[in-house]
Amino acid sequence: MTSDKQLTHISKFLSLVLQHQPKTIGIKLDQNGWTNVDELIENANSNGIKFDRETLNYIVATNTKKRFAFNETLDKIRASQGHSVEIELGYTNQKPPEILYHGTGEKSVQSIIDTGLERRNRQHVHLSSDIETAIKVGQRHGKPFVFKVLAGQMYNDNFQFFISDNGVWLTDNVPTKYLKQNDE
Repeated sequence: MTSDKQLTHISKFLSLVLQHQPKTIGIKLDQNGWTNVDELIENANSNGIKFDRETLNYIVATNTKKRFAFNETLDKIRASQGHSVEIELGYTNQKPPEILYHGTGEKSVQSIIDTGLERRNRQHVHLSSDIETAIKVGQRHGKPFVFKVLAGQMYNDNFQFFISDNGVWLTDNVPTKYLKQNDE
């Protein structure tokens, strides 16, 4: 069986090639972000990242953030969100909860207050439906800070929201007027 350290390494590698740099191993993502599973495994193995279909199935099934998904016939895989390459995930606009959350590191707070939340090199801004997830996301960037996002108000003002396969809310940007510091 593959060790936890190896599984983490493979998972990070999958995030790299399925979200950002498919050319690293010579695979292509279709317009919806899907790539052929057998080709992914073969190209990864020939580039020194060794895993088999059983290991890939295990990573997809057990990833706590549900970062990856198989299609219905299980012959294609994609990242659920977080792409910096241009793809169309095929999500439809949905009404979000009144309040969503965005976790970040304290060092980014002033910039966000100044400019709002911007997608930067990603396709969307990522928002959480619960504060606990936002705190965990913020911890990846230092001391966590959580913004409340007035998502219901944004939706009423014609902003679009989508929900990814793994429950992350996505939108193009969040202007400052829709941001509240969590203690407000």
